[in-house]
Amino acid sequence: MNQHSSATLVSVPALSRRTSTGVWWGLFGVFAFSFTVPLTRVAVEGMSPLFIGAGRAVVAAVLAAAALALTRQQLPRGIQWFRLAVVAGGIVAGFPLLTTFALTSTSASHGAVVIALLPAATATVAVLRGRERPRPLFWVLTIVGVVAALAFALVQSGGFGSLHWADALLLGAVIAAAIGYAEGGLLARELGSWQTISWALVVASPVMILLTAASLGAGLPGASPAGWASFGYLGVVSMFLGFFAWYRGLAIGPMAQVSQIQLVQPVMTIAWAALLLGESLNLTTIVGGLMVILCAGAAVRVRLAPPSGS
Repeated sequence: MNQHSSATLVSVPALSRRTSTGVWWGLFGVFAFSFTVPLTRVAVEGMSPLFIGAGRAVVAAVLAAAALALTRQQLPRGIQWFRLAVVAGGIVAGFPLLTTFALTSTSASHGAVVIALLPAATATVAVLRGRERPRPLFWVLTIVGVVAALAFALVQSGGFGSLHWADALLLGAVIAAAIGYAEGGLLARELGSWQTISWALVVASPVMILLTAASLGAGLPGASPAGWASFGYLGVVSMFLGFFAWYRGLAIGPMAQVSQIQLVQPVMTIAWAALLLGESLNLTTIVGGLMVILCAGAAVRVRLAPPSGS
């Protein structure tokens, strides 16, 4: 998933001018995240979606707590704890749980197309959170992207009467992640990038531990080795290590360029779904994915562009 707060961090000054290095780190992070949806689809074949969504956050929280302790990070203060709870609700709990439940009944490639709205959705929340006044074209492109994603879901579902609840969950996941990314992008300016996701994991850990325990009421899942390997990847890489590469790329910058690498993630995800899961790539999926990606990319570019006359 992956989960990736590109559109919210572009106003932070880059720490280095080594553009190619920043791009490569960003690409590595996106590459890591691009496996999230297909591997979630593998994991749900033998595990409950609640165990996957909550358990992977517990695994990541253990790693995050160790990293924070070993590097002796200072505790957040005051309202920062509340803001971390917002981040945790969006990208530690909301996005993983909603996408996991959705992927129990829809394909990875279908999920990737709907989730392709995330860059534009994150930019929209960042605009509202930062009280920006983007050009009207930004809103036009954002709305067109939403319409394209909905049209894709309707065409694949067979119309409004056949629209699956999984599409509603995927759209909810996009909204949750956009809110978490936008707030996390702002908070990263105060706490640091990897520190923000680490503290968010720690904040969410009590609830995630309870949910994981509840999911184990009938005992450990009887998943295959591939299922457990997928779960391990989701917890260690998608929820934790992937953020290290992604945020390092953004820090090296230029962020306006590095951030837009996220737009290739849906393409990678659809490719992995075909290669790893054997999902067919039909014309609807290809056209729908391209439309959503192009609209999201255009909206992000318009938002990043300086106002005319400035």
